[in-house]
Amino acid sequence: MGIPIGKLSLYCAAGGIAPHRVLPVVLDCGTDNEELLKDPNYIGMPVRRLHGWEYYQLVEEFMDAVRFRWPNVLVQFEDFSSDKAQILLNKYRDKVLTFNDDIQGTGATTLAGVLGALRAKGEDVTSLGKQRFLIAGAGSAGIGVAQVLMQAMIEQGCTEEESRETFFIVDHNGLLDAAKSSELSPEQAIFARNTDGGMSLIETMKKYKPTILLGLTAVGELFTKDLISEMALNCERPIIFPLSNPTHKAECTAEQAYEWTDGKCIFASGSPFDPVTLKDGRTFYPTQCNNMFVFPGLGLGVTLCGAQTVTDKMLYVAAEALANHVSDEELQAGKVFPNVGTIRDVSHKVACAVVREAAR
Repeated sequence: MGIPIGKLSLYCAAGGIAPHRVLPVVLDCGTDNEELLKDPNYIGMPVRRLHGWEYYQLVEEFMDAVRFRWPNVLVQFEDFSSDKAQILLNKYRDKVLTFNDDIQGTGATTLAGVLGALRAKGEDVTSLGKQRFLIAGAGSAGIGVAQVLMQAMIEQGCTEEESRETFFIVDHNGLLDAAKSSELSPEQAIFARNTDGGMSLIETMKKYKPTILLGLTAVGELFTKDLISEMALNCERPIIFPLSNPTHKAECTAEQAYEWTDGKCIFASGSPFDPVTLKDGRTFYPTQCNNMFVFPGLGLGVTLCGAQTVTDKMLYVAAEALANHVSDEELQAGKVFPNVGTIRDVSHKVACAVVREAAR
């Protein structure tokens, strides 16, 4: 129960939602862990895990029951495995007030960070379609981030084809390969490349020279000195976001990113890092790309205005509101997210943006 309680604590603390208006839920689908099945002190259901139709039927039963009890409820999906998360989101997103924080929340927060980073570079925030994204990780979070970024480009006037061409997504098998689309999910297949399928992370970096590097692999120290240095050679101000947490799973540290780019990079991370002082005395203040900047305000907005669904455009305006909350002074200090002490104000701005979009 730790995860849903933690998230709901943030709805209350950051979004100002009354504690009696939130309910933490865990769906116990059993376990295939032999040790737990034999443990007399295991507090979960000591039965084999549900799979296939039975699993989705259990989720359906919960969704029916919770909406019967509270017809206007917002259901946030959290920590569902990659093979289930997108299927469930696709099933419910257009008919129920629901969203998946790992996919859409991470995507919207990352989009806000990227928009802030473009501002820090002195580029127009509408130049998303001119960037090149190298994303390490093709799970639900990596693909979710790519989907939100692509939708933002389309909002800015790019075609779907133009938007798709800006992405290079690499998993443990290399660059997503269109020739192996039968092995990919429908969402992954959208971003698969017709050329260079299977190319490694470093080779993709060398050939396609991305301007933005995102890590969503949970593989610590994946971003090597060679990779980061190569990026700095081809990009005046590389944007580097190792988004995995906790800290030991971060693809690189703030200190590594700043040192290997000689302080040129714009950095944000999924894990918290202390300020970094380089040998020449310059100090940088990395900020954390944390979903708490988006989901409390998003939840507040959609529930207050009685929205029927959470749309892609709501995620876009939420990200835009968050990005606009970062001051010029913060950007100059290398921060692309606001101070966490302003979280109530951030949530208020995000909620207002979502309400305006719902009304529109």
